[in-house]
Amino acid sequence: MSFEVIPAIDLRAGRVVRLRRGEFGDETSYGDDPRSVAVRFANAGAHWLHVVDLDGARDGSPAQVDLIRGLIDVVAERVSCEVSGGLRDAAAVNDALMAGAGRVVVGTAALRDPAFAADLVATHGPDRIAVAIDVRDGRAVGQGWQTGASGVSAAEAMARLRDAGITTFELTAIARDGLLEGPDLDLLAQLVRPESGSVIASGGISSLADLRAVADLGCTGAIVGRALYEDRIDLGEALAWASRVA
Repeated sequence: MSFEVIPAIDLRAGRVVRLRRGEFGDETSYGDDPRSVAVRFANAGAHWLHVVDLDGARDGSPAQVDLIRGLIDVVAERVSCEVSGGLRDAAAVNDALMAGAGRVVVGTAALRDPAFAADLVATHGPDRIAVAIDVRDGRAVGQGWQTGASGVSAAEAMARLRDAGITTFELTAIARDGLLEGPDLDLLAQLVRPESGSVIASGGISSLADLRAVADLGCTGAIVGRALYEDRIDLGEALAWASRVA
């Protein structure tokens, strides 16, 4: 089994930020030059970048299209980028892929309507479509930053979407996201199964030990954000470790 360490670049109003528990009122800024951050991660040897349009996620449609296209362009020869945030219709997904995204990550729209996910897979293929499963209190929620958002159980959501043809899931424990307190290993242990497809862990990753722990549970990758920006994890070291995972 290969394992991908995927640096996150979360964008809000053109800045690189990280949110705590997905809350827009609790953010930390890490600079206003996303392209330089992307180049730094590329220079360290990353294979994938996780690029999030936070404004698009909140507003329901892509809001930083030109910025993301430019970021993709500057690293396109070395790194694949997956793009998420506000991709709630077929046109927005197609635009992101045409802008150079190697994969798109849809969330709210797919959770509400698995048939939407099925149509995307039929059009673009399963390798180019992933679904974000944001989990709060065991339930997969759309618009996960809204504490009142309701949803079905995470296991049920994943089963529905597997039936729709989704093979890659990005699983975030909202209560851990951005806190550097470690991943929710209990949640991952419940949901990572041979039949689950590829599960990428997100939320709380703070150390190389955390990466080892989610890999041991069968995850195929992990999205890492704040731990990289605050030098808790050396990306080069993490990538070197991941290259030895089999």
